[in-house]
Amino acid sequence: MNLPLFLARRIYGDEGNREKASQEMASEKTRSVSRPAIRIATIGVAIGLAVMIVTVSVILGFKHTIRDKVVGFGSHIQVMNVHSMAMTAGSRPVCIGDSMLQAFCDVEGVRHAARIVMTQGILKTEDDFLGVMMKGIGPEYDTQFLNECLLEGELPAFCDTATTYPLVISKTMADKLRLKVGDRVHAYFIETDDVRARRFTVSAVYQTNMKRFDDLICLTDLYTTQKLNGWTADECTGAELLVNDFSHLDETNRSVALMLKGRFDDEGNLMSPQTITSAYPQVFSWLELLDINVWIILALMIAVAGFTMISGLLIIILERTRMIGVLKALGARNTTIRHTFLWFATFIIGRGLLWGNIVGIGIVVLQQQTGIITLDPQTYYVSQAPMELNIPLIILLNVATLIISVVVLIGPSYLVSRIDPAKSMRYE
Repeated sequence: MNLPLFLARRIYGDEGNREKASQEMASEKTRSVSRPAIRIATIGVAIGLAVMIVTVSVILGFKHTIRDKVVGFGSHIQVMNVHSMAMTAGSRPVCIGDSMLQAFCDVEGVRHAARIVMTQGILKTEDDFLGVMMKGIGPEYDTQFLNECLLEGELPAFCDTATTYPLVISKTMADKLRLKVGDRVHAYFIETDDVRARRFTVSAVYQTNMKRFDDLICLTDLYTTQKLNGWTADECTGAELLVNDFSHLDETNRSVALMLKGRFDDEGNLMSPQTITSAYPQVFSWLELLDINVWIILALMIAVAGFTMISGLLIIILERTRMIGVLKALGARNTTIRHTFLWFATFIIGRGLLWGNIVGIGIVVLQQQTGIITLDPQTYYVSQAPMELNIPLIILLNVATLIISVVVLIGPSYLVSRIDPAKSMRYE
């Protein structure tokens, strides 16, 4: 039989029974000082774990939400003409036919590929005008993200062989130009010695809350942008590739680069891939900085839990001085008594972890279901605090909190070795 564990259970049960006892002897009331200490220690562990769960859930949700928005407009990997990497998008086309698209999809890790054509233009109404970047997409383009961002209207059936001049604009553009779904707007495209005019119909309005996209990008048919640039049916700005696993993005990018190595298109152009993290380094560097905040908060919360447990354990040991003296008089070793109180502290930590999980996970689920915590989208790029539950990470937080809390209690537990049996028997 594990004697320390048995004694710890009896002490823990005795503390629970005290909560139910309303009339006790005066000496028993004196010893009840441990009850508030146990409560404080339990609450400290619970609050620490709940804050850690909420913090990690918010950071994960925020990082993944922002990342998905950037990927939604830029894909995971962009394949373009090597001469266009440092130049204005659309200045150097590449020829990408159906066979090349299939070759991209055959690369391990790539789940989808689609052609795009970019061109710059000016939208003009009777009262105002706005410079935009038009992104032409075809029927093979994955529009899942665009559908999730729609505020008004419906996405048109984007085509690469004909056009009805549909236009999908952002809410920012719609507000500036005072446009709504169904309105018609003139667009002007300036070449070296020519100005081309087209009349588009607003089919839908989207909103990502990402200023770099909402202020600049609108979408139309691939065929339209190809004709505006004076390109053939196979010529495009490049291809956008989506990968199966973002954590393997660099590996997949290397595979795409290896596939393209020494391979030219029909017009002798050399293509090169670029990851979304390279295309938008400021955004992803900023997201990585959030990890530092997480580590600081985790360290502070574990410190709070550890200090409350240390103070609680010291109070419990001092309160149980007579019991420690009796155990020593009966031949119990200091190690046995220390292990008893460490087991007792583990029970307290376990109760704190239970309540911490209930509160922390409850807050996360409540936010996911109701979106009760709102944010300024102009500052945070999202209108509601995004939270994402990661069960393996929550389990790791529980285990780490338990282990660290018990480890920091090893030092204070040595207090039992300084208690003299003869004096402690008379201790009140």
